[in-house]
Amino acid sequence: MEIIIQPTPEAATGIAARLLGKAIRAKPASVLGLATGSTMEALYRELVAMKLDWSKLTTFNLDEYVGLSPQHPQSYHSFMWDNLFRHVNVAIKNVNIPDGLAKDVPATCDNYERKISATGGIDVQLLGIGTSGHIGFNEPTSSLASRTRIKTLTPQTLSDNARFFGSESGVPHHVITMGIGTILESRHCVLLAFGAKKARAIAEAVEGPITAMNPASALQLHPKVTVFLDEAAAAELKMKEYYRWVYEQKPAWQKL
Repeated sequence: MEIIIQPTPEAATGIAARLLGKAIRAKPASVLGLATGSTMEALYRELVAMKLDWSKLTTFNLDEYVGLSPQHPQSYHSFMWDNLFRHVNVAIKNVNIPDGLAKDVPATCDNYERKISATGGIDVQLLGIGTSGHIGFNEPTSSLASRTRIKTLTPQTLSDNARFFGSESGVPHHVITMGIGTILESRHCVLLAFGAKKARAIAEAVEGPITAMNPASALQLHPKVTVFLDEAAAAELKMKEYYRWVYEQKPAWQKL
């Protein structure tokens, strides 16, 4: 696991964008796992500005709220089109986002897994992290081998997301999310976390034990994870000076 600490979210986002741009240029037909949320907005703006060729890319989003139509302003369908897809030359047929209105949710989840497998698997998976350590919407106690499925949100996540819906009562209580096992099968995981509210979750995920109580800690089992942090999110890391030293000592061919 590589930890890259930068002074500001903007600086960390810029390096993350360069990493993704490099991956897309190296493999124009890449399969990308995409995330939503405020952390990703600036990253997508950077990617749009890079004028990359998205025409051969296939994308799979991590999650979607159950009960929201694609047109709902707080659906992740809307988020992705507003912040990324309408600004790049992605092929609509290659865009995959869980169906929040699915009549048969288990069948929809199984089909999502099959589609990921049929593409050859995800090359780069983008991730944020919740204050409870969730990745995707894999809440604490989620199985570390879990697959795409329906999940019930915790009161903490409902509270964290209330700002998007006007009140906590307006947040859907259920989501469809890729599982932790699904995420771990991607070839490269890229996690972004900014702000003091994420510091405890990051410290537990990076330096704590591997436990379902912090789902992101499962990333310690992955062979290639890059974590981008600002100073505030890195505040509780015991080894943060070492992570900085490692990044500064990179050979030229490894630098972004």
